[in-house]
Amino acid sequence: MSGTTRSSADLDPRRRRTLYRAWHRGIREMDLIMGRFADAEIGTLSEQELDAFEALIEVPDRDLFRWLTGEIPAPENYDTAVYRRLKAFHKHDAPIHG
Repeated sequence: MSGTTRSSADLDPRRRRTLYRAWHRGIREMDLIMGRFADAEIGTLSEQELDAFEALIEVPDRDLFRWLTGEIPAPENYDTAVYRRLKAFHKHDAPIHG
């Protein structure tokens, strides 16, 4: 089971492939981070935004996780509007175990 809650039936082949890849990264934490964002946003991304998201999918899990958690800054070439949307999508203003 992929974890996706979104049907890909209405997506073009590129977006279907990208949605699948977002949910099948390697480590479950990154599947959830990338996959949930893809579920919510894949249908609205422009072609340029899709290019940027696909570039993020190519980043090794450990590196991307460290960028998203703020452990290290994202390199300038990956610090795109899509990266910032992805990061904001998973932002919490309170502790998870409150």
